[in-house]
Amino acid sequence: MFDIKKQPKRVMLKLSGEALKGAGEYGFDIDFLDQLAKKIVSLTKRGIEIVVILGWGNIFRGVSGASKWMDRATGDYVGMLATVMNGIALGEALERNGQPVSVLSSLEMPKVAELFVRKKALSYLEDKKVVISVAGTGNPFFTTDTSAVQKALELNCEYIVKGTKVDGVYDSDPMKNPNAVRFDSIAVEEALKMGLNIMDHSAIAMAMDNKLPLYVCRIGDIDQIGTETMRGTHIFVD
Repeated sequence: MFDIKKQPKRVMLKLSGEALKGAGEYGFDIDFLDQLAKKIVSLTKRGIEIVVILGWGNIFRGVSGASKWMDRATGDYVGMLATVMNGIALGEALERNGQPVSVLSSLEMPKVAELFVRKKALSYLEDKKVVISVAGTGNPFFTTDTSAVQKALELNCEYIVKGTKVDGVYDSDPMKNPNAVRFDSIAVEEALKMGLNIMDHSAIAMAMDNKLPLYVCRIGDIDQIGTETMRGTHIFVD
């Protein structure tokens, strides 16, 4: 049975791109990147193998922001390139903190990242490298959420931890409603019925079909994975 407080062997971290901008309007907050890298390093020092997928919201808001002048497929490709920028930046921050990294891309761009190959990624994880998967699935019409589920399944991750700005899933937006209630756990079906924004429906459906656990927490709490102090929301199949 899934237990977030039990140390896992390998996990997927799906991290918000928007969080990387810190207090700024876009781009990277270097101090935040360094703090994030330190938290990931603390996990690897405990023996946890880490796969990371980053969003792109700090650089480009594809579906919403570009819809007036760019078609969906083109916008998705721009977003994929934004994830490459984020992956390279996080990789540099990790290496500066002494953590070996491999950035693997679903799009061919040999001068900045290796092409994602499953056996190569598994080998890197066994060698205790952090694997940062960028460029989504390499195809438009698939979000980074869907890519995170697909790559987590492909690389035998025990579960996905989605790091966001808030410490779990609430019945309403806690940034707007101070009385919002956080769930310790919630069934996928109930969350969808309530219209709660966890992941896109394709990602959730794939996770459900493959019994892949999802856990939502504050991005700043990811270093608490596998400890008694972990706080967030477990999304389960009823």
